[in-house]
Amino acid sequence: MKKIMLSTLVASTIISSAVYADVVVKSKAATLKFNGTHYLGFVHKDPQTGDSSDYFETRRNYFQVKAYMNGNTKDYMRITMDTHNEGTGEINVRLKYAYLYLDNIMVNTGIEIGQVHRPWIDYEEHHGWLYRSIAKTFIEEHHGAHFSNSADKGINFKTKTANFSSELAIVNGEGYHGKDNDGENGLSYEWRLTASLFGNANKHVHSNHDTYGEVSFLGQYNTKTLKNDKDFVWYGVHAVYNQPDFLIAGIYVSADDQGSANNSTTGSGFSVNGEYRPTEDWSVLGRYDSFSADDNKDREEYIVGAAYKYTKNVKFIANMFHIDPDTNTDDDAQNKYMLTAEVNW
Repeated sequence: MKKIMLSTLVASTIISSAVYADVVVKSKAATLKFNGTHYLGFVHKDPQTGDSSDYFETRRNYFQVKAYMNGNTKDYMRITMDTHNEGTGEINVRLKYAYLYLDNIMVNTGIEIGQVHRPWIDYEEHHGWLYRSIAKTFIEEHHGAHFSNSADKGINFKTKTANFSSELAIVNGEGYHGKDNDGENGLSYEWRLTASLFGNANKHVHSNHDTYGEVSFLGQYNTKTLKNDKDFVWYGVHAVYNQPDFLIAGIYVSADDQGSANNSTTGSGFSVNGEYRPTEDWSVLGRYDSFSADDNKDREEYIVGAAYKYTKNVKFIANMFHIDPDTNTDDDAQNKYMLTAEVNW
């Protein structure tokens, strides 16, 4: 009986190897690179009105391919797909990024062409606010400034030197999941200018191992927006200091939505966040957002939590998300208690 089982196992292994050996991947690119990011969570919600609720969610799922062409490790075509929970309960897949990147088209400058990064949010998610899996940045967060999102159709010039980096973009302005209106609205001119205090602006920094300090000037001039056919202008300053033991960052923004008075986007506000890392694998985090709008509906929220790096690919996060009902008149002012698995492969 043991001989029969062993023979069956060997035969199965040989057949499986033969099947997989016939799989061929063909591409006109010299190299294909695949990776994915997933935010998987459980939420307990205590709303300002109504009953509490509990639910599981696949918060976001990103699947990405980069095609490096002609053996060049700098030039590539990127496509990123993203799942999104619709209000109907359906989970849809939509295009997040689809751009051609050409490196060094000018001195120390590359360009993205297509559905590209907008200049600010991706930078902050890698340098200042490192917990996109539980909350968007202040610029994008619904209960923060809520000005912009992370991608749009257009071009983005990206410059990096040791002491300075920048992104200068011209995009449609309505965002990657907004309606473009076939060009009837104006374009958006967006920027990030960053000075590095430690001369590592041209390197990919790692918060747990590197020390960096940076000051940025950022903003956008969005002409003739779809929302009200008028210009929307905002700007801000951001500073971050990080060393392996801790991070502290803050941003101040001011905005003028010229379409109407007493609206939710004209106003000013700030956000501060920090992270303390007592060990290599453990960290505690906190964030405070405040935005004062012309419609007298101030937005204020707090985030506190702890994170544990299970492996290099998996991080677990537990946090509380509080929207202050005293300063926020939205009906969904609430406490949320969240458990998250952040997966990168």
